Amino acid sequence: MNQPPKIPSHADARAQRRRASRALPPAPHWRRPPGVAPGTWDYVNERSIANHYDAFVADTPLCRLDQEILSRVFPGSDRREMVLDLGCGSGRAAIPLATRGYQVIAIDLSQSMLEVMESKWTACNAPGDFGCVLPLRANLVQLDCLADHSADHAVCLFSTIGMIEGRAKRQQMLHHVSRVVKPGGSLLVHVHHRWAALCEAGGCRELVRSWWRSRFDSTCEFGDATYAYRGIAEMFMHRFSKRELLSDLTKARWRLESLWPLSIEGSEIVRRWTIPGGYLAHATTLRSSG
Repeated sequence: MNQPPKIPSHADARAQRRRASRALPPAPHWRRPPGVAPGTWDYVNERSIANHYDAFVADTPLCRLDQEILSRVFPGSDRREMVLDLGCGSGRAAIPLATRGYQVIAIDLSQSMLEVMESKWTACNAPGDFGCVLPLRANLVQLDCLADHSADHAVCLFSTIGMIEGRAKRQQMLHHVSRVVKPGGSLLVHVHHRWAALCEAGGCRELVRSWWRSRFDSTCEFGDATYAYRGIAEMFMHRFSKRELLSDLTKARWRLESLWPLSIEGSEIVRRWTIPGGYLAHATTLRSSG
């Protein structure tokens, strides 16, 4: 996922509803993995999204900025360190990491995204020159398949963690990652900022609506939003406050090393007195080997 919720025009909304009406009916709750909202389930099972994903995000400013910070935090490895790419998508982070010598376990719930990533890696791979990319289809909330301290680092970019429904489930994912990453290992994570909605047309109304739902519906949290996205009628996204992000990292035994506030469009790091569009956080795990 690359963009925060957008409030569509009336014409766009009608077009999205027409496309969504032709889609398959949503899967019942019992068929969806924990933390996966109905819209997210549609997203990961829609092959056309994976096929056109790279073209769709090609001009997104955040793509360039998070690659710069990714290379700053993970400049290269001659020890073949292992990195978990959580919500790897089509390999936008996994492949550059592998070309810098890392062994990457690329994790995504979308089989189509993994297949696109594998084809890209095969096309660019010169055997013996780089690290490697190992695809793993899994729900980020259910990473019991990964052994304790089996990875050196992890990344979770493009607000992938915001696609997990429910704060307890997001915290569960962060706990899993701190268990799997070795002591002192790094995590680079991106989130969209809740209060950036104040800079958007109609955003204040949407914030009030989200807060109101969170007061009277136990299944909703302040910052949750559903919106039309690429033919999906109710795509889910949770937007974080700064306090929430830092609290969730701390509870999962991550120590914050750097926090970069990003501009509304995601093109640059901004001064702290402005309203950021999101955050990139670099943290290290505190979990002891015992």
